[in-house]
Amino acid sequence: MSQSQIDALNHAFGIPNVVEVISGNGGLPKIRVTAPSASADIYLHGAQLTSWQPVNAEEVLFLSEHSNWQDGRAIRGGIPVCFPWFRSKVDAPSAPAHGFVRTKEWRLESVKIDGESVVVICSTENDESTHRWWPHAFRLVHKLSIGESLQLELNVTNAGQTAFRFEEALHTYFRVSQAEQVNIRGLDQIAYLDNLDGNRKKTQSGDLILTAKTDNAYIDVHSAADLIDSTWRRTIRTEKENSATTVVWNPWQEGAASLGDLGDNEWRQFACVEASNILGSAVSLAPGQEHAMQAIISVVSKNP
Repeated sequence: MSQSQIDALNHAFGIPNVVEVISGNGGLPKIRVTAPSASADIYLHGAQLTSWQPVNAEEVLFLSEHSNWQDGRAIRGGIPVCFPWFRSKVDAPSAPAHGFVRTKEWRLESVKIDGESVVVICSTENDESTHRWWPHAFRLVHKLSIGESLQLELNVTNAGQTAFRFEEALHTYFRVSQAEQVNIRGLDQIAYLDNLDGNRKKTQSGDLILTAKTDNAYIDVHSAADLIDSTWRRTIRTEKENSATTVVWNPWQEGAASLGDLGDNEWRQFACVEASNILGSAVSLAPGQEHAMQAIISVVSKNP
């Protein structure tokens, strides 16, 4: 997008001293939000939130210093939107991992102030680039409410004449003091599929403590998960609606080594806890039907 197009977006959607559309990393258009209750950065590339910092709190999201900032490449960190598949596409391994919308430029639909929060709405839909990998007609709307809590809603509409089935995730990278020293609470006695063990079904016992490469999909779980970082003395809670799976991921040292957009030791700086509907919880939509998944993220205890 040219600078003149970015300037036009700022003229149309900017709010003095609160919202500004500017040229971000790689010249990609970025929405900079400075609300009374929080600040945030949202890229139209993938409709991806890359920063959220509630007032009187530290940055909540991790963003890799080695991330790519260009068309067709995913941003490493923040909260990527995964759709219409998660991980690799089963029938087309060469397709983009986690779907194609995280590398598309979305449209900015609206920006408004709602109390002490700012609500940003972005959208995207099928086009020639998506038909290469997925034949269906769809419309996605991503609503981001930036405030003391972060409220995200991903709305999917079947805009075609045939039913389709899709996976989705809000692939949240939480910034942590050290991945080996965090606990994830709220998944005790929940069954999960271990992607590192052929999606073998297992059951969580107690808090999840990351000790090695982890890629778990907790199934039939609708309750909140707390990421407890005792070193930073803060707890980040993820609540969700219309989400039947919670994914927990960290690539650890060996996995990070294979990712060119992640520094050697950056795996220690994040843990992913994700609202999602994947695998057996993929969503089916008839023509004209809609589905909305929500994630509500809050810092329930803050480091001093």
